[in-house]
Amino acid sequence: MLYRADWHEPLTERSWDDAWVRDAVAALTQDAVAAYDADELWPAHASDSDGEPGPLLDVYSGAAGMAWALARLGADFDAVGAARRTHERFLAKPPEPSPVAPREWRSSLLGGETGIAYVAVAPHDDLVALIRANLGNPANELMWGVAGTLLVARAIGAEDVARESVDALRAARDDDGLWTQRVYGYTFRSLGPVHGLVGNAFALDDLASTVAIVRDLALRENGHVNWMPGPGDSNVRLQWCHGAPGLITTLGAHLDEDLLLGGAQLTWDAGPFEHADKGCGICHGTAGNGYALLKTFEVTQDELWLERARAFAVHALEQAQALPPRYSLFTGGIGAALFAQDCLDARARFPVLDWLVE
Repeated sequence: MLYRADWHEPLTERSWDDAWVRDAVAALTQDAVAAYDADELWPAHASDSDGEPGPLLDVYSGAAGMAWALARLGADFDAVGAARRTHERFLAKPPEPSPVAPREWRSSLLGGETGIAYVAVAPHDDLVALIRANLGNPANELMWGVAGTLLVARAIGAEDVARESVDALRAARDDDGLWTQRVYGYTFRSLGPVHGLVGNAFALDDLASTVAIVRDLALRENGHVNWMPGPGDSNVRLQWCHGAPGLITTLGAHLDEDLLLGGAQLTWDAGPFEHADKGCGICHGTAGNGYALLKTFEVTQDELWLERARAFAVHALEQAQALPPRYSLFTGGIGAALFAQDCLDARARFPVLDWLVE
C-alpha cells in the first residue's frame, strides 16, 4: 500500500462556504495576535520544543514564522516589530551547538538566524554575512543548508553570495543527481522539498533536472502514485515533507501528467490526516497535503481539484479549531489559515518558499 491508512481519517461533512472560511481564518489570526506577548513571544507547543523552556524563535515552528504568517494574512499586528524582538532574543542567547545542531546550522533559513533576520528586515549586509556563513553546510537541503539561504540571497538581490551558494550546492550534488544529507546525526538521501532533491532543485531554479529521476523512482499502484522518502527507504510517507504531496507542490507542471494526477488522486483518496498525530499543519498535516490538490488545480485548471483542495482546507480549519492552540507556521493552525486563504484566492503559494521566489 502506498500510504499509511491508520494516519488518515474521513473527510469532514462540512461543505465549503466562503463566509465560514473567512471567519475561521480571521479567528485563527485574531487568536494568534491575542496570544502574542512582547517579552515571551508565543508559547511553544511541547511537540515542537521537545520540552525545552522558553519560546521558539525560528521560521519553521517559532516566533519568526508566526510573524511572517500574520503579515501575509493582513493581521492588525506589528509583524516586523515582533520579528525584530525575536531576532534580538536570538542574538542575546544563540543556541548552543550540539551533534544534532552544529554551529554552522545557526545561519539556516527555516531553523536558524537567516530566516529570523530576513523576516525582521535586517540590513542587507547582515543578511549577506549570514548567508555566507552557511556555505559549506553539510546539510545539503532547504531547511538547514545552502538551498534555503540561497533563496534569501536571491530575494534580497545579493548576486555575489547567490552565485557562491549556487556553486556550493552544485558541487555537493552526487553523480546520479541527488544529494547526500548529513543532518540530525544521520546520513541519507531524500527526494522531498525540505530535506532533499526537489527542494535543492527549486532553490537552484532547475526543477527540470529532476524529472527523469523522479519518474524512475515513482511507485505505482491501481492508478495511484507515490514516492518513498528516498532511494532504499521503505518508510511509506504521504505528506509535504516526504512523499507525493511535496513533490507535486514543488514540481507542479514539471511533473509528467500521469505522475501529477496519480499522486494527487492518492492524496485525495487517502483523505486528511487524523487529528491527534499529524493534525492540520503544512509540513506533515492536512493543509500540507491540501497544497498538492491546489497545485494540481493550478496546473490543470480542472475545477475538481480546487473543490478537493477546498474540502481539505475546511477539514484543516476544523482540526485547528478542535485541537489545542499550536503557534507554529509549519505544524500549527496558522499554516492551515494560510492554506485556506490560498484556496479562497485559488492560488497555490506554499508558505515562505514560493513567496521568496515571487
